Amino acid sequence: MAADGALAGSVGVPEGHADALARAARELLECAATFRSDGVRVTQIHAALGDGEVFAVTGSGGRTVVAVASERTAPGLVFYDLKRCLAAVEGEDGSGT
Repeated sequence: MAADGALAGSVGVPEGHADALARAARELLECAATFRSDGVRVTQIHAALGDGEVFAVTGSGGRTVVAVASERTAPGLVFYDLKRCLAAVEGEDGSGT
């Protein structure tokens, strides 16, 4: 997702579901932030569902990368991959570090 919340692209998500996934990830991150007492935004989240998992990582430029995985996925590995992907994308458009 772009910093403004618009869908920037998707891979492996059935047609018509990418916008819903982006919207759900954005809402998860925003709702999780309401539980923080320091007012700092949430930059990553992992939600375990009945038959799968959702991961989201937001970079310093506000862009977010989301992944859907089968259950029993190693969260540390998914977060590592998402952060590397985000760093690569942010490096391409100059909005990252």
